[in-house]
Amino acid sequence: MNKTPLLDLKAQYKGIQEEVKEAVLGVLESGRYILGPQVQALEEEVAAFSGARFGIGVANGTDALVLALDAAGVGPGDEVLTTPFTFFATAESISRLGAVPVFVDIDPKTYNLDTYQLEKKRTEKTKAIIPVHIFGQPANMDEITAFAKTHGLFVLEDAAQAIGAEYKGRRVGSLGDAATFSFFPTKNLGGYGDGGMVVTDDEELAARIRSLRVHGSDPKSKYLNRLIGYNSRLDELQAAALRVKLQYLEEWNEARRNHARLYDRLLAEVPVVTPFSSEDVNPIYHLYIIQAEEKEGLMTYLRERGIAVNAYYPVPLHLQEVYRELGFREGDLPVAEAVSKRSFALPLYPEMKEETIHFIADTVNTFYQ
Repeated sequence: MNKTPLLDLKAQYKGIQEEVKEAVLGVLESGRYILGPQVQALEEEVAAFSGARFGIGVANGTDALVLALDAAGVGPGDEVLTTPFTFFATAESISRLGAVPVFVDIDPKTYNLDTYQLEKKRTEKTKAIIPVHIFGQPANMDEITAFAKTHGLFVLEDAAQAIGAEYKGRRVGSLGDAATFSFFPTKNLGGYGDGGMVVTDDEELAARIRSLRVHGSDPKSKYLNRLIGYNSRLDELQAAALRVKLQYLEEWNEARRNHARLYDRLLAEVPVVTPFSSEDVNPIYHLYIIQAEEKEGLMTYLRERGIAVNAYYPVPLHLQEVYRELGFREGDLPVAEAVSKRSFALPLYPEMKEETIHFIADTVNTFYQ
């Protein structure tokens, strides 16, 4: 039986392998492996791509969140508003600093933060808000930034899944006080290992993050330390490869959009919920998520026919064991809980053939006949 993967990284590499090899070999021959010219160039290019002034490359997307929050002064006892429907790293980064994640339910269409519920969760301890542009779908940033401005909150966009997505004509990464990206291999802009970046317009914040990523050292000397920092640097090898891939990112994102539109048409007559997209946004479909009442049966049916599928995210964060002490119970955030129970991803990646999408959609249709 032919296997249809959820994502085919080999197909992507095949199309750019000579350019990647040349870039990587250039780094190896240079002898500059840590915070060299490739990292600096990538920082400038990703910042410009996102509409921000500064980029700071770090070891991974989780560190990007931690360092950005740390640099903004988030610490023990502070509260940070965020979504329960995301990967664990979003909340983990808050907890790592001794702060408390305060989970806000999600919008049933976009799966992003329900902005109408923010005020209900805000307290005097609230210091920041982390909207997650989930699955490459931008959050309602006008409402979020207006709310944050009213209450003096730091806004950190978790754009790990959304590099290149647009909200009202502006790219994510330019919409809050700072934003973070992940370069994990499965991301739309993924490296060949771990990597991450913070982008911001705030020069002072950028300088603080640059210091934090190298043990809190002074920019003039690594032996002068002003802060308690981290060891979190983006590798020069990863930066070189990512610079090659960045040149193709818009093309790849557009291919994802085209594939998503085809899925939308082919699944229009079956009782599944396909991704919502308003006129205000231009998503990048990091994942093509559908909802189905018969989720488990449909997933099994597809897998038996060689189609890889995966559930994102089966247990919302407020119900995870590690956050039991926060006192949440099932039913407290009903939308996130319902979406978690019914949603999963179909295969989607730029190199997919249209006949593959037709085959997957036909298989879904057959399940319901």
